[in-house]
Amino acid sequence: MTASSAPGQRRSVRRPLVVVAGNPNTGKTTLFNRLTGSDQKVANYPGVTVERHTAMLELATGGVAEVLDVPGAYSLSARSREEELAIQTIAGLAPFQIPDLVVVVADATQLSRNLYMTLQVLELGVPVVLAVNMADMLEARGEILDLGAMRRELGIPVVSTSALRGRGLDELRAEIEATLVSPGRARPGWRWAPQDPELEKDLRTIADAMPAEWERGDPARARALAVWSLLSLEEGDELDAIPDAVRDVVASVRERAAQAGRQVDLEVIRGRYGWIDARMAAFVKRRDAPAEGSVARKSLTDRVDGVLLHPVVGFAIFLLVMGVVFQSLFSWADPAIRSIEGLFGWLGSASRAWIPDGIVEEFVDGGLIAGVGSVVVFLPQILLLFLFIGFMEDSGYMARVAFLMDRIMRAMGLHGRAFVPMLSGYACAVPAILATRTMERQRDRTLTMMVIPLMTCSARLPVYTLIIGTLFPPSKVFGVVPVQGLLMIAMYVFSTLTALVAAMVLSRTLFKGPPVPLILELPPYRMPHVPSVLRMMWLRTRSFLESAGTVILACTIVLWALLSFPRDTGQTGRFDADRARVEASAAPAAERAEKIAEIDRAEDSERLRASYGGRLGHAIEPAIEPLGFDWKIGVGLIGAFAAREVFVSTMGVVYGAGSESDEKSSTLREKIRAETRADGRPVYTPLVGLSLMIFFALACQCMSTLAAVRRETKSWRWPAFLFVYMSVLAWIASFAVYQGGRWLGMS
Repeated sequence: MTASSAPGQRRSVRRPLVVVAGNPNTGKTTLFNRLTGSDQKVANYPGVTVERHTAMLELATGGVAEVLDVPGAYSLSARSREEELAIQTIAGLAPFQIPDLVVVVADATQLSRNLYMTLQVLELGVPVVLAVNMADMLEARGEILDLGAMRRELGIPVVSTSALRGRGLDELRAEIEATLVSPGRARPGWRWAPQDPELEKDLRTIADAMPAEWERGDPARARALAVWSLLSLEEGDELDAIPDAVRDVVASVRERAAQAGRQVDLEVIRGRYGWIDARMAAFVKRRDAPAEGSVARKSLTDRVDGVLLHPVVGFAIFLLVMGVVFQSLFSWADPAIRSIEGLFGWLGSASRAWIPDGIVEEFVDGGLIAGVGSVVVFLPQILLLFLFIGFMEDSGYMARVAFLMDRIMRAMGLHGRAFVPMLSGYACAVPAILATRTMERQRDRTLTMMVIPLMTCSARLPVYTLIIGTLFPPSKVFGVVPVQGLLMIAMYVFSTLTALVAAMVLSRTLFKGPPVPLILELPPYRMPHVPSVLRMMWLRTRSFLESAGTVILACTIVLWALLSFPRDTGQTGRFDADRARVEASAAPAAERAEKIAEIDRAEDSERLRASYGGRLGHAIEPAIEPLGFDWKIGVGLIGAFAAREVFVSTMGVVYGAGSESDEKSSTLREKIRAETRADGRPVYTPLVGLSLMIFFALACQCMSTLAAVRRETKSWRWPAFLFVYMSVLAWIASFAVYQGGRWLGMS
């Protein structure tokens, strides 16, 4: 398609825009991938975090068309900002251009439900090609499509496809090209006419209020947008691109209808479905009519759902599936994580060997390499989580998960789809936060993000292991239950209950809003399309590396600087002199190496004490002293902001046990037990240990989590709120535990 220019000027060429739309679970994205190949561009829609997938479709004429995959929606009616994208993109409302063609993808096995959205798109007057997907699954249950009848009634090209098997793609490409050349063949001018004259009058009233840039001089388009507005605009919706004049008129129409006892939503919905129901017998026919008096056999999907949706058996199976997912994130990813850590450890050693000692070597090792490693180390868990989510979504099981959990989660103010991300938070909050994309409303996604970090992630385990193993003896309650194991279980239970209570409170305060029912369609079970799942894994992982990864890297370098500067050359000279004396001694080589290693650890400890981080630990001591913490623990808390498990190695440096110390280090445990205050009292007691574990359970000591929230919300507001509210909650809870324990006479 070309735009004319003045003589002598260069002519600009605009690529035709093809929009692919449809209900969730129709195979829409698989069809999009089949049509366009793997060369996609992924960005976000303006102002929201919903991914925008575009690609180029080569045309037989030699040109190319831009293809845009619209987020799945059950209809064009919208309540959230994300659902509003569908109508904006398909209708070409600002800031989007009007598409040259809309390809509506419908599920052949759920045709009646899918045709509802098709009628809505047709009312807008844009050229439409209907791709009836999964036709092979319809045929497998003994039914066939009458494409001729559908073309006659709808007045548009209709193609039967199977995106999974690659059937009908050539016919679909041909229809797309033919329609781009002759748009009139796919623009029937169809519109639904209500039986009630009062409703028609209401629609004209709303249409008259449509802004000129919306209706574009087309009365039919204005009327279609009036129907959309009537079904979408209500108090508490998240739509932000609606003129006040339109909102006021819709509110007035709704109020008058309510006073007259009319339900305008049902009038429109029943009217459209009435048109569909009257024609379904002509659209879908049985290949062989069943014998008279025979009982219809249940489909495989119905039989499987009888088990998977059972309130007891289905829930038990779901917990088993989630257990597998959790185990994969918690244990199966561990070899890959350790390999990555080993690789970056080797790179750090290599940099120390290749680069002369000094600030450059320390920056490359402790700042740059450690920063990149802290980003890449998340990849195994992120990839595994999105692999499981992709298979569950593509197979149809994710819709069953949301159905099973919705009643339970709704009592906490959460969405049924929130359960999977929250459960994933036990492994790591970062991939769990990315997994909130499966929820439609921004409100539900943000609320879930605000409570996921309260789940006990795997990074807290080294801290718990160190504290429990150091301060709590391996005794047994009633001679049966180990105290240490009981404490570990108690921390998991505590974090889970806290997350649910926090969700309940936030949903009734900061995220207060009208409840939106979970509307979903239970699609038939099918084999996942592996290439599409793998492509989704890669695209979302790349998005994490490009967005959250840069923030994590920057924070790691800042933390390295805090714990490395200022540099006291006088101290360095003193330790160099000590090392020189050891080297000059006549002691055996092994003894000299051990003494030099001890001097190195002492130097690291002194450097950390004198660093900006050490000074900051002293500065925050008055604030954390009521929790039973001293400045050294404060330094550990600052270091743990890089990652919670860094608390252990930071404490190893503080106490001169070495930066390689882990939670099982006997040297570190002995030094912690031996640490005393100025008056001779021990710094670490079981009560201090319990207070410290409570603090770590609730505080947001993880810059990677904050970076992931920043990436998903496109704002620093929510990461800041998350950090503040969790830190305050952690301080209050630790204060109550420590001071309450002292009041009860505990040590």
